[in-house]
Amino acid sequence: MITTDRAIAAYLGLAIGDALGATVEFMTPREIAAQYGVHDTLRGGGWLHLKPGQVTDDTTMSLALGDSILAQGKVDAFAAALAFDNWMRAKPVDIGNTVRRNLLQFRRTGDPEAPYSDHDAGNGAAMRVLPVALATLGQAEAAVRAACRAQAHVTHHCALSDAACECLVFMLQDALRGASKNDLLHDHAHPLAARFPAFRFRAVKSGSNPSGYVADTIPAVFQGFFDTDNFRDCLVDVVNRGGDADTTGAIAGMLAGALYGPAEMPEAWLKTLDADTRRACETQALALLRGK
Repeated sequence: MITTDRAIAAYLGLAIGDALGATVEFMTPREIAAQYGVHDTLRGGGWLHLKPGQVTDDTTMSLALGDSILAQGKVDAFAAALAFDNWMRAKPVDIGNTVRRNLLQFRRTGDPEAPYSDHDAGNGAAMRVLPVALATLGQAEAAVRAACRAQAHVTHHCALSDAACECLVFMLQDALRGASKNDLLHDHAHPLAARFPAFRFRAVKSGSNPSGYVADTIPAVFQGFFDTDNFRDCLVDVVNRGGDADTTGAIAGMLAGALYGPAEMPEAWLKTLDADTRRACETQALALLRGK
């Protein structure tokens, strides 16, 4: 599988996971089971009253970040902040509280780096790391880490957020190069949990209802990703936990897309995904790879 196919699959996986999870965002596993049995259809609805295949901030912020990278030829904090601010001014379907607060701070100060806060450990920076992974593929580790933090700190300047973002980017890049799931587990996931115990994913109950706290998000994603054997089962496992399901779905989807490639993606999901979003994801994935 060539890298370009995996890159496109990762971006489509992000969007599909976002659209699938948005239906059951803020629900509990018991509520999901009572209403849907197993939620495995891009049916829209949810608290945002979405159309089938419509995405939320996870995908649209990623696309905004990717556009800024392509315009600048690199990951640039100020360009990212402007792109996110323009995205917010366009009245997106959803926006996280930390994102809103720190973008308003950027409007007031012109400083693209939010103040450091351990309380800003949400998953809003981690959900949009895919464009960074694609744009910095092949660069030195220090440059990749700096790019991760440049985009993350616009809204989430926090050690836990940084650790999650960097781990995900390196996992994505290795998956794009053809690494096995076992490689990703031992080279990235376990070391992250060893350095930051909040990310332990073998010490928490499987099927937990993850909040928007990044230390809830990553264990849920890793359980779904490492304990399943294909793209579909990974996403179904993760989103049926409910909670911040659009974001856990988006992150699991980008990882699973990069690992399994396009052949494993259910055709029904691809056909239902919003057509404009699908084209934007496919186009940007290729552009970010070629822009290196």
